[in-house]
Amino acid sequence: MRTKVTLMIDKKIIERSKKYAAAHNLSLSDVVESYLCSIAVTSAIDIRITDKVKRLSGSIKPSSSFDYKRILREAIYRKHG
Repeated sequence: MRTKVTLMIDKKIIERSKKYAAAHNLSLSDVVESYLCSIAVTSAIDIRITDKVKRLSGSIKPSSSFDYKRILREAIYRKHG
C-alpha cells in the first residue's frame, strides 16, 4: 500500500535530487523510498558491539564547532550529486 507524505526539504537539495533521479530514470519518490528502505533495513540488523569497542565509545571528544550533520550532508552530496 502506498501513502502520500509531505516533507519540508531545502529547495537546493530538492533540485539536485530531481536531477539525480532524472539521470537515473527514477522519480523523486523512488529515490526517497529507496533511501528510507535502506535505513530501515540497516537499523533492523542486529549488530553486536564488543566490549573493546564499548570502552572506546566517547574516548574522543570532537571540538564544539564540529558539525557532523554538515559533514554528512557534504559526503552524501559528493556521493550522489
